[in-house]
Amino acid sequence: MGLLKQVFNSNERDIARLRRKIEKINGLEAQFEHMSDEELQAMTPAFRQRLENGEKLDDLLPEAFAVVREAAKRVLGQRHYDVQLMGGIVLHEGRVAEMKTGEGKTLVASLPSYLNGLTGKGVHVVTVNDYLAKRDAEITGQVHRFLGLTVGYNGHDMTPQQKREAYAADVTYGTNNEFGFDYLRDNMVMSLEDMVQRPLHFAIVDEVDSILIDEARTPLIISGPAEKSADLYFRADLFVRRLRRDEDYEIDEKMRTANLTDSGVHKAEQYFKVENLFDPDNVTLMHHITQALKAHGLMHRDKDYVVMGDEICIVDEFTGRLMEGRRYSEGLHQAIEAKEGVRVQNESKTLATITLQNYFRMYNKLSGMTGTAKTEEKEFIEIYGMDVVTIPTNRPLRRQDLGDVIYKTEAAKFNAVVNEIAARHEKGQPVLVGTTSVDKSERLSQMLHAKGVPHQVLNAKHHAREAEIVSLAGQPGMVTIATNMAGRGTDILLGEGVAEVGGLHIIGTERHESRRIDNQLRGRAGRQGDPGSSQFFLSLEDDLLRLFGSENIKRMMDRLGLEEDQPIEHRMLTSAMERAQKKVEGNNYDTRKHVLRYDDVMNKQREVIYKQRRQILETENLRGIIEGMGKDLISHMLDVYCSEEQIPEDWDIKGLLQYAERHFLTPGQVQEEDLRKLERDELQEKLQALFVENYDAREEELGDFLRQLERLVLLRTVDSKWMDHIDAMDQFRQGVHLRSYGQADPLVIYQREGFEMFEAMIHSIEEEVVLYVFKATVQQAPQPIEMHDSVGG
Repeated sequence: MGLLKQVFNSNERDIARLRRKIEKINGLEAQFEHMSDEELQAMTPAFRQRLENGEKLDDLLPEAFAVVREAAKRVLGQRHYDVQLMGGIVLHEGRVAEMKTGEGKTLVASLPSYLNGLTGKGVHVVTVNDYLAKRDAEITGQVHRFLGLTVGYNGHDMTPQQKREAYAADVTYGTNNEFGFDYLRDNMVMSLEDMVQRPLHFAIVDEVDSILIDEARTPLIISGPAEKSADLYFRADLFVRRLRRDEDYEIDEKMRTANLTDSGVHKAEQYFKVENLFDPDNVTLMHHITQALKAHGLMHRDKDYVVMGDEICIVDEFTGRLMEGRRYSEGLHQAIEAKEGVRVQNESKTLATITLQNYFRMYNKLSGMTGTAKTEEKEFIEIYGMDVVTIPTNRPLRRQDLGDVIYKTEAAKFNAVVNEIAARHEKGQPVLVGTTSVDKSERLSQMLHAKGVPHQVLNAKHHAREAEIVSLAGQPGMVTIATNMAGRGTDILLGEGVAEVGGLHIIGTERHESRRIDNQLRGRAGRQGDPGSSQFFLSLEDDLLRLFGSENIKRMMDRLGLEEDQPIEHRMLTSAMERAQKKVEGNNYDTRKHVLRYDDVMNKQREVIYKQRRQILETENLRGIIEGMGKDLISHMLDVYCSEEQIPEDWDIKGLLQYAERHFLTPGQVQEEDLRKLERDELQEKLQALFVENYDAREEELGDFLRQLERLVLLRTVDSKWMDHIDAMDQFRQGVHLRSYGQADPLVIYQREGFEMFEAMIHSIEEEVVLYVFKATVQQAPQPIEMHDSVGG
């Protein structure tokens, strides 16, 4: 109770503080009312000048909000209520504003989006569907445009150029998925000019609970064509089987590498009918051949892996245990599958992926609004650093929330619902019925048809039509059946004479796992002080009651000797329901938090790769980056062939020289006996000097074209290795729980081994980039990859 009091008091304190700010804004109203349109519009450049002179957005807030309120009165004929100004301040502060349905959240967003739009860094207003994004950009956008701000709409079917223009605007409207996909696509482009987004500055998320909690775990996935990939593994395998070791290819067991000799390269060009295997266009082919060579030359059945049915299972080299769930990265696993003749898995290629949770955590400032957020405040604070402020309603709430009624069976419940609808319809009262699934809404629809009650069914399939149906749901005698989430963001206005018959009545046909969703449904009635009512009809066969504590209730109903169609209404039942809901909400939150910890591992790695990629795009001359990679590669070579733990007599100078010749030296450039005379430090210096010398020669040979080659090779290599790594980490994550032997925490195993896999990928990138920059011959520009977006489950 003490904690509840604290939370309650802190909200009360917040509201008191906000009221003081509202007084300031209201005090300016008369001043701006007397201004001409031109004078009002001149406030925008004046505000921008003040920001340049060092004032903060907080200093401008009272005047900026008063200006927007005045502009909205002139342009839309709507004046912001005090509570809408409060909501606007909360959003500007990077918090969640909980505002009841019908309090005009769309107008609320116009305030902080204008104020933050003055910085020119871009504000993203995020909605749940495209229809609402377009509508808000057009309607609320009129206020911004009147005041001289630019407004953009970010739609799915737009060209990169149109998207760039939308993102360049001061305020940009769009859906959560579209913003997320654009971020991923931007991190796959081959030049800076192809990027569409600017740095992520400030987002205002409408229906924030839906986007940041319900859909937060949904991964956005960009995938590429995959059939070629699986086919290529088998073709590369067939080719490698024809080759002779030491004649056509060489295996370096110390560096765990496999490479074609000149003879092997010639045979590959003939077999795959390509003119030049080292052309950057043939990177994928070369990669598949190399992995097939490794599968045959380095990976041994029943030592490195075992074949179990249709699967290849890795053996841990230290413990001899099966590493279930782990797959070799970079396509090596698929190459082994091809070698062993089992099904090549993971044939669809994930090119890029991110969860909404991780995308939105990248904004410098994040805020949101919804009718229902307080029940999830802990999650908003822990994951996004946003607390929730409950904004009072503009007019007192008059809705009557009736007690739940519970029936023994689902059939009895639905009969009761249909009778209730028919009775209210007859007296002209509109009814909105919420169902938990499409098939239940259709079942109810059939029963109403049979009873001759006219009605509309809303299955959340057509957004534009959806808004139209929901907006009419308050007309006299109207009956609307909707899935619980359908029509969010659309106001239901009461028709003539509806208030006299009790306003809109809401019927819930099942309690949702989350109290928040139930509250959203109830919140459709009683907007802006309108009359209205709500009631839930439940049965012991409903999922929530079936799974949580229905036995006690059932026994009680049996003891009372109630008939199937006789309902029971009792406060104890409603309390039992809420306890069950709290329990499920807690479980769901724990699951999301647990998954987020796994996701964080991948997220940190994604940040490293995307940062590196951006650096490649922004750097004019990439030689410095590649020289750094060469340095790392030479250090790694020395660790393998000339370990500090070994005495110099045991060093494998021959192996070191062969590896260096394959990657950046020309054969015969330095003699083995010359290298034997050197200390380890001298070896490192000598190899680095030769690396630079050969780089100079390469620059002489290719001129400006080397700059293009560097960029192409770096981007292609980073992208292809990263995509393989995504696949490997995904497979690993799905199976890591099988590895919790010896009380080891699967998350710790995932973090540790995921880091090792990432390090191995970085080394692999360095190795391949150096090889291509020194050995590639170039003929033509590469073709772009075909891409598809999908929202994962």
